[in-house]
Amino acid sequence: MGCSSGRSSARPVALFLTRRALPLVLLEALLAIAWSSGFVGIRYSVDQAPVLVVVFWRCLLVGLLLLPWSIAELRRAGARTLARHVGIGLLAMAGYLAGVAKGIEHGVPAGLAALIADLLPLGVALLSLLLLQRGQPLLGWLGLALGLGGMMIVTQGALALGGAPLWAYALPFAGMLSFALATLWQQRSASAAPLGLCANLCLQCLVCVPVFGLWAASETTLVPPLRAGFMISLAWTAVLSTLGGYGLYWLCLSRSNPIRTASVLYLSPPITMLWAWAMFGEPLAWSMAVGMVVTLVGVWLVARAGAR
Repeated sequence: MGCSSGRSSARPVALFLTRRALPLVLLEALLAIAWSSGFVGIRYSVDQAPVLVVVFWRCLLVGLLLLPWSIAELRRAGARTLARHVGIGLLAMAGYLAGVAKGIEHGVPAGLAALIADLLPLGVALLSLLLLQRGQPLLGWLGLALGLGGMMIVTQGALALGGAPLWAYALPFAGMLSFALATLWQQRSASAAPLGLCANLCLQCLVCVPVFGLWAASETTLVPPLRAGFMISLAWTAVLSTLGGYGLYWLCLSRSNPIRTASVLYLSPPITMLWAWAMFGEPLAWSMAVGMVVTLVGVWLVARAGAR
């Protein structure tokens, strides 16, 4: 899944990594850091512009940046391959982000919405069992349970039920399931004329541009505020959250299995709190360290179960 346009000398640096350039565990560590940066980026972005405007410009920016290195491969790809990756992109980006954002908009507390979104490893495991009849060994289920327990220990101080209508709590859950479906679909497509990593991410970003553009235009203006804060938030979410987060997620998935890759995202809440401490001065608690250790043990057990 390396980036390729027919000229090996012109490759973006991030995605940047050939499939075997770094050990998988190091790629997973980078994934946990990059993915957690998205929550910090959104928090910073809401003070600069409506979230949908930031997401629209971030998808457009990443899509256009990757297009020169992707256009040759996209032209060569068949219609079925393109349609498949369009569907994956709509589920992984538009479906996931829309569910979480709309849930928060309708009153679901942000901490609870993030916790529901981070149930992705369980969502992938359950959908894999229901749709593909692929069960997990007991060790895998134990790891998933420990990872969830550690994550809840970390986030317990930030959780609240809020006063949202009951149906609103289903929105972030639906977003999580949308991403879980995309994960399984992406992994299965690896054996059916897959796109390279750059072309895959480029296409997924570009197909989300009209979705977020129409949605944002119906609520506000798409004209970006020309100030330094917005540019910083756009660069942060485009480079770290999209290129880094999604790029590393698909890269790890190409070298591992869906449940192990998704389980790495259990680590995003404690790492997000470290980001918030470093950037916004938010206090840390010992419970975060305890939860981090429990989560790490859970992720390790999931990895062991996958290796077996």
